[in-house]
Amino acid sequence: MPETGEEPRPGYPSAVELRGVGDGGREGVATSASAPPPPAGAPDAVVLHSSVLDTIGEEITGGALPEGHVLTLEQIRERFGVSRTVARETMRILESMGLVRSRRRVGITVQPRASWNVYDPRVIWWRLSGPGRNAQLRSLTELRIAVEPLAAGAAARSASAAERERATEIAASLRALGEAGDLDRFLAADVAFHTLLLQASGNEMFGALADVVAVVLQGRTQLGLMPHHPEPEALALHEAVADAVAGGRARDAETAMRELLAEVRHAMLPLWEPRTRR
Repeated sequence: MPETGEEPRPGYPSAVELRGVGDGGREGVATSASAPPPPAGAPDAVVLHSSVLDTIGEEITGGALPEGHVLTLEQIRERFGVSRTVARETMRILESMGLVRSRRRVGITVQPRASWNVYDPRVIWWRLSGPGRNAQLRSLTELRIAVEPLAAGAAARSASAAERERATEIAASLRALGEAGDLDRFLAADVAFHTLLLQASGNEMFGALADVVAVVLQGRTQLGLMPHHPEPEALALHEAVADAVAGGRARDAETAMRELLAEVRHAMLPLWEPRTRR
């Protein structure tokens, strides 16, 4: 786990491919209500729009464009060499995220952090790619600790037979992929596992956090914060959660998930408290 030197910079994640980790369920995990980066060969206007959006979004969330800074469509057109339509659409999306506010005779003003939609996966990714990465990881990990154990317990009570079976299948895939050091496929399986439990909980508020959890899992991997071979304890705890969910043992599922996230927190602790020794 790199702790010194230049930090790796992630690219904004596209949908995570989940084929090969179980039947049914979602085939991918959306990362934002706005469009992900376009594929090769996409129209130039679409490519420019994504680039402008990511650049300004990262500058706002990273503090380069501070609260109160005023933008204009003309400034954006001149800086990026884009049409007024692209500039206006970029600002519309940023406004929908709470990062800016457009007012006549005032302009487009950068908003305080309290106004941001901090659950928007793209906002999360911009924050993970900026100077506030460690604070964002801490917030997200603490959110997971608060929610996912309860979701696992609820899934043990509410999941369908198919969902219980799939949880066991994905946990077995995590074991095989983790021991093989196949981090890309391990990531896809891990996203599928946690998404399944959040959605199988029967609580729509938990289910709505699936994309948030997907982004932080992908961020931890792409930022180089995952060991090449996941900890054996973590693999065993995924299996324990799945076994408890499959068996309808809500208390055991909650306990195992809490222990799993405690292991995640322990692994991340040196980022928040550099003097902490593992």
